[in-house]
Amino acid sequence: MWFALIFVLGSCAEGTGVGQKGFQQQYAVARDALERGLYVRATEHYSELIPKSGPLAPRLKLEYSHALLRAGKFSDASAHAGALAASLHGTGRSAALSVHGTAEHELGLAAMAVGDRTAARQHFLKATAALGEMLANDPELDPLGAMAGRKSSMDTTLKTL
Repeated sequence: MWFALIFVLGSCAEGTGVGQKGFQQQYAVARDALERGLYVRATEHYSELIPKSGPLAPRLKLEYSHALLRAGKFSDASAHAGALAASLHGTGRSAALSVHGTAEHELGLAAMAVGDRTAARQHFLKATAALGEMLANDPELDPLGAMAGRKSSMDTTLKTL
């Protein structure tokens, strides 16, 4: 799944229209941190880059949301990806929905772990809606079926909540 997102996002190279070599270098540091699993570091760099990213803002916001998700900051990842999805259309929206849905799923699992079935249900409903839309509109973003598997698992769990 994340390979597909990376493919959709591409890379921030020369010709992006930003025209600032410093920005490109800062982006390279943020992207490298994300790819190397240094998620907290990546979120710090992305949060500095986003205000000056101009037309690249949606892409950087998606990568930022992904870094938050990978850092285990599920509430923040859900909020940022959900807001981004609301502002986008097409494949970009679907990519943001995949992060939003995954974060909501993780929040639901955490709620289940502490016995809060009401909160779990709310999170799972948000997650299944997000992942359902993503899968319906851009199934190629889930080439290995991980998102479909998440959704199926939640659909089954929701029947018991």
